[in-house]
Amino acid sequence: MQVRPWLKYYDPGVPLSIDYPHISVPQMLTASAIKNPHQPCTIISGAAITYQEMDQLTDQLAIALILHGAKPGDRVGIMLPNIPQFVLAYFAILKAGAVVVAINPQYKSREIEFQLKDSGILTIIALADTYPLLDQLRATTDLKAIILTNISEQFSPGASPPDKLENRAQHLECIPLVYPDIWLSELIALAPANVSPGITIDPEDSALFQYSGGTTGTPKAAIATHRNLVANAYQMRHWLVNTYEGQETVLMAIPLFHVYGMVCGMLYAIQLGAAMVLIHEPRNIPEIMRSIQEYKATVFHGVPNLFNALNGHPDALSGKYALTSIKACISGSAPLMRETKARFEALTGGQVCEGYGLSEAPTATHCNPVLGENRTGSIGLPLPDVDCRIVSLEDGITELVVGEVGELILRGPQVMKGYHQLPDETGIALRDGWLYTGDIARMDADGYFYLVDRKKEVIKPGGFQVWPREVEEIIASHPKVKEVGVAGVMDSQGSELVKAWVVVKPGESIAPEDIQEFCRQQLVSYKVPSLVEFRDELPRTTVGKILRRELVRQHKESLQD
Repeated sequence: MQVRPWLKYYDPGVPLSIDYPHISVPQMLTASAIKNPHQPCTIISGAAITYQEMDQLTDQLAIALILHGAKPGDRVGIMLPNIPQFVLAYFAILKAGAVVVAINPQYKSREIEFQLKDSGILTIIALADTYPLLDQLRATTDLKAIILTNISEQFSPGASPPDKLENRAQHLECIPLVYPDIWLSELIALAPANVSPGITIDPEDSALFQYSGGTTGTPKAAIATHRNLVANAYQMRHWLVNTYEGQETVLMAIPLFHVYGMVCGMLYAIQLGAAMVLIHEPRNIPEIMRSIQEYKATVFHGVPNLFNALNGHPDALSGKYALTSIKACISGSAPLMRETKARFEALTGGQVCEGYGLSEAPTATHCNPVLGENRTGSIGLPLPDVDCRIVSLEDGITELVVGEVGELILRGPQVMKGYHQLPDETGIALRDGWLYTGDIARMDADGYFYLVDRKKEVIKPGGFQVWPREVEEIIASHPKVKEVGVAGVMDSQGSELVKAWVVVKPGESIAPEDIQEFCRQQLVSYKVPSLVEFRDELPRTTVGKILRRELVRQHKESLQD
């Protein structure tokens, strides 16, 4: 195999290697605030916070968090949608020397409880309507302080109280808070403005716990350092060679709590000094198109389902909105169909580049060139300073020749330092400096990589991660269910769906809708099976393990009949 054959296919201007600064993640924000002080950092519903204001606000909140008891190394949760408070909380937590744990705000009690327990979160920043649930979870977790905010809340440096908070009095009346619980605006007001937190952060310090299926399919926290996150932000900034410092507007419709939106979206934008237009309701397709037109968005990160929704929306087909400001799009988290890419490029005139990443290398490791050749079905080329190999599935060591299928392993400056409190899992994933991704792939002669399958059985509907065992445990707890298998299947558009194969107890009967509703009560919506099939029995190995791959194979065969 030629050494790094992909390098010759880099776009002109993409460096073969990057000189990464020895800085922390918050220092990227401060640097952009110095270079572009009056450039909007976040924009939502017409309200903007400049880079200078965001830097000052995050200093103030960091001090307030320290006064409130946060210590370096503490894990602090963020359970917010795409609103400025997410960005504010994220950088303030890091400036306080603490570690961010981002939680999906749509999670149900069981899912939130697991992450609170596993990570050891003591403080969480969340929307007001989640307060009753979080308050109850204190009984079974180490959670101490709950900091509340509201989507309509607006901030400016040193403001006390905030400039505007609709229905704030009503919220305070309905939700009486007792110390240490507090409103975010009131917490900020406790600290002086225009003062540095004074916390020394080493780039090798932990910055993020990002939950991943890892190699066994059970959720675990991948630990990213400041160095990991800074490196990946710089890699993405240099990869998108047609974007320029202080001149871009990034539309953020993918969630910031997901590592893809957090790193490829938010941290890339911060490093570039770009304005972020935040969309807190990603299913509102007209709002996305209106925002692209109004703010002349130039960069748009998405997933295939989102591109498909835009492609097929009547307002897009009628030309109601001008979308031609878009010039660079990254598609990740799920396979990108040729038709989806072509239609969106025709709609906007921008280039859609399929990429690949994982929580253990937060987040991007591969991407197709933004100016050069995009190969159908390929996740693209390794980013600068990322080395890749395809190794034997038998021994995990033997490097395979071009075109052969094996496990994708990689190394680079963005690779995590390990899993939280799971040394055995860390040893499986990290071996001799290489990250074993669990993904089965091949590489062509030019260094373009193609995913073939997943060694781990995580399902990715809409780009989110779903672990089959978690869904199986919920369905198996139904009083009428004898046994169940769950796996991912593809629909006609190339999107992955969660499917459950259910065996009902003798003498019982149940409808697919009953299974789905049962799941909906305990799981976030994207984990609820889209398809439910009833069986008399499930295929098993000789030791009794359900053969999920056989179920998927049988599903494919049934579609061909």
